[in-house]
Amino acid sequence: MNRFMASYLRRIGIRLGFDRDWYLYLVAALIGLFMGIAAVLFIWPLRQSEFFADQLHDSPHLFWLILFGPSIGGLITGILIALLKHEGVGPGVTSVIYAVQRKKGQLSLKIGVRKWLASTATIASGGSAGAEGPIVTIGAVVGSNLSRLLGTGSQHTGTLLGCGAAAGLASVFNAPIAGIFFVMELLLRDFSLRTFTPIVIAAVVSSATTQGLLGDTALFEVGDNFFHEGLHFSITQIPVYLVLGLTCGLLGVLFVKTLDYTERAFVATKIPLIVRPFIGAIILGVIGITAYWVSNAQDIPNFYGNGYPNIKHLLDPATYFSNAETGDLHTAMPFISGLILLALVKLVATSVTVGSGGAGGLFAPSLLIGASCGGCIGYAVHSFGWFPDTSPAYFALVGMAALVAATTHAPLTAILIVYEVTQSYEVILPLMFAAVVGTIVSRFVSRDSVYTFKLSRLGVRLGAMSDLTILRRLTTQDVQLKTATVVYESDSAQKLLTLMEHTGTSDFVVTDSSGHYAGMVVSDDFREALVYRESIPLLQVSELTRHDLPTISLEETLDVILDKFSRSDVQSLVVLDESDSITGLLTRSRLMARYQKALDADVDQ
Repeated sequence: MNRFMASYLRRIGIRLGFDRDWYLYLVAALIGLFMGIAAVLFIWPLRQSEFFADQLHDSPHLFWLILFGPSIGGLITGILIALLKHEGVGPGVTSVIYAVQRKKGQLSLKIGVRKWLASTATIASGGSAGAEGPIVTIGAVVGSNLSRLLGTGSQHTGTLLGCGAAAGLASVFNAPIAGIFFVMELLLRDFSLRTFTPIVIAAVVSSATTQGLLGDTALFEVGDNFFHEGLHFSITQIPVYLVLGLTCGLLGVLFVKTLDYTERAFVATKIPLIVRPFIGAIILGVIGITAYWVSNAQDIPNFYGNGYPNIKHLLDPATYFSNAETGDLHTAMPFISGLILLALVKLVATSVTVGSGGAGGLFAPSLLIGASCGGCIGYAVHSFGWFPDTSPAYFALVGMAALVAATTHAPLTAILIVYEVTQSYEVILPLMFAAVVGTIVSRFVSRDSVYTFKLSRLGVRLGAMSDLTILRRLTTQDVQLKTATVVYESDSAQKLLTLMEHTGTSDFVVTDSSGHYAGMVVSDDFREALVYRESIPLLQVSELTRHDLPTISLEETLDVILDKFSRSDVQSLVVLDESDSITGLLTRSRLMARYQKALDADVDQ
């Protein structure tokens, strides 16, 4: 039934002109509309859980909810992992990047369904994670599967996947520009016009749809008293924002390393995958109830959930003052200690939640950790009387961008997302400066971001140029293969000489007596043997065969194949199908010719 429906939709698509690029704009708009509605449905239960948490002040049931609430979400997540198994390689965004780089943008529908349900259960029950990662994954799954249904071809799958991801992020954060650049900077790494245009359409339509349904403006809208008259960024402030960028850069590395360590620790325990989220939730509950006892507060711990209410609190200038009218700050040590503790506990809580297998994003925790770090430095600056036109809240805002940039290694996305979720242009200059410094420091200390440390262990290397994007869009099937000249291991080397004289080839595929691939005789080795031509009749093919050469599958992308050529230093490699039968030879020259053709076509677009 599914095959019939897919075939039917492809025929309709061809009749409507779906074999040309312009239809992508229509499909992008439809994806944007769908994701706008989906985002509302996704956000609603999370907001209801926040409202419910606000009503629990001084509740007699608060102790038990703090202790066991996250466990409910962990249990549901474990059940969903057991029921909806898929081949994801890590947290949602990591799986999407892997699909773009290695699977031609193909994502299972199960990934989206599981991510939606599991992240709702995790975050609503108190798990320390954000909503942006799941909605990006859900949107990517929608775009990928829609591309498959419409039969658009692998060259457009990544674009439609990006449309869904950008639309989802634009809706959740009400930040269409950030959604666009998140996809292009982190997921696709492709800034070509053909990719950019449909993604813009999807993000704008999605954001407009969400605004129309919810009536929201900025996610963390600052008040009228946030900016003082005469506020401006000057060169004298650069050292302070440099310190903020350096601090957030190091804190971002700590976040990435802690998450990596926690995930590997859970794997090392050999606990079944479906049980790990529950164990992680129990640990979070213990941390939560400890904080409840120590602080003697009668509220849900502020590191539970996505942390949006606490971010709003840190962006309120009055938060830092015991008397805002006289400018009296709160007592230094308790206040600064509280912010430092919030940042560190949020870091650990998020690592435990996500590292154990809980579902959720890392943007929101990064924003809260960055706001706490910025608030500390801002408090110190204000207590020394520096820059009286500023406020600790400004530094909290800048810290948000600096830490997101440090954890993602995507400063452009970090700058835009913080700007859009607050709509505060007045601090855009320090925002850009601190974000870039945070990225530089983070990349200097650790080459992997919060989304790529697991990909690095899988051998996935991410480039940043459009030509690599083209190579990743093409597979073996896109290149015309050369017919393989096959010989047996037991044949005489004289046969190679005869075949070379008749066919002109000097690369030979060797099989065993059963006809299975055994290796290759490559041109360089055979030419060396020809130096002693009189010995050729005395040699067997097996004596010239190289058994260490990699083979190529029909589904491999050209960037992977090019890497194999570089490591092997040969001119031809064997292509095997799913049954390990010899399909042909892929030569380095034909690969480069196909790449050049695709590059020319991309430029023409």
